Amino acid sequence: MTSPFDFSGRTALVTGASSGLGARFARVLAQAGARVVLASRRVDRLKELRAEIEGEGGSAHVVVMDVNDVASIRAAVAHAETEAGALDILVNNSGVSTTQRLVDVTEADYDFIFNTNTRGAFFVAQEVAKRMIARAKGTPDGTVPHARIINIASMAGLRVLAQIGVYCMSKAAAVQMTRAMALEWGRYGINVNAICPGYIRTEINDAHWETESGQRLIQMLPRKRIGSPEDLDGLLLLLASDHSGFINGSVIAADDGFGI
Repeated sequence: MTSPFDFSGRTALVTGASSGLGARFARVLAQAGARVVLASRRVDRLKELRAEIEGEGGSAHVVVMDVNDVASIRAAVAHAETEAGALDILVNNSGVSTTQRLVDVTEADYDFIFNTNTRGAFFVAQEVAKRMIARAKGTPDGTVPHARIINIASMAGLRVLAQIGVYCMSKAAAVQMTRAMALEWGRYGINVNAICPGYIRTEINDAHWETESGQRLIQMLPRKRIGSPEDLDGLLLLLASDHSGFINGSVIAADDGFGI
């Protein structure tokens, strides 16, 4: 049976691609035929992922991007288009967090989270959108085909969680950012949506789920389980594809019901 998701001839930029969800998103899009541009500060990890994707017959390119530096974002996006062609898809995935009570949050903690999750995500999307809009203005109907921006928010942007209050605030901002972008850029044919993952097991947090506190948290979840990166594959492919043409400004939870 032929897959309904074929991204042959399309180019996707994935930020935060050196590990975790970002690496998974890049693999999935490459397997579906997209030329994938891997962006992060950790170039060694990106090169390993590129080799893996190419070894499976996919197409991947590496660009260095520090989302805390707007000049770096602009240079990386320009490099991405030079290497792989005009961008059709952005998976805006970079994100960080710290764990502490709000009264213990320092200025450095606050800036660390917001500079990546909110400010950085905004300027990445802005730079990509500028280029998409420029292409749209050169078409007869003023729109660009296949343009998709997918912001990776979090269920923490929809529901406040203890010990990560600033992270919740930053992801709530990403939710409203998604809606604002969809409203302003939709006229150019750019669809902007957000995925709000729940608790997902990755190499970064894997050890936590075996601890006493991790096990307690699992028991609090509706189905007493956590997800895997593969659980987001279908939603990612839908939002990146032409099948999502009537989906714009949507904020979709993929949290196994935790936010209910």
